[in-house]
Amino acid sequence: MRNLIRTAKTGESIGAFARGLLIASILIAAGCGTSPPVQEMSDARQAIAAAKEAGAEQSAAEDLRAAEVYLDSAQRNLAERAYGQARHDALQAKGKALDALATTESSNIDPH
Repeated sequence: MRNLIRTAKTGESIGAFARGLLIASILIAAGCGTSPPVQEMSDARQAIAAAKEAGAEQSAAEDLRAAEVYLDSAQRNLAERAYGQARHDALQAKGKALDALATTESSNIDPH
């Protein structure tokens, strides 16, 4: 009987330990799950550079400026380790830069 009680107590402590380990693993994974948006930042910078090179400063200044504002925000959030918001802003920057590029390219098409 004593062995049965000892086994039950040991099993309970192993179960509690396993649950604690599982909870700790989940919390660690949640904290590490968001990584810096390195690729998104690079993509946004490249899209802005391409839009500028195409002449967006003249033909799509509003979209280009919005892209730069989003990129600035992404850089601030990255410095603050707010990676989710930094990723969002970098994606918005890229989108606005691509809009500026498309507007610029369409305005440069010769109708003749």
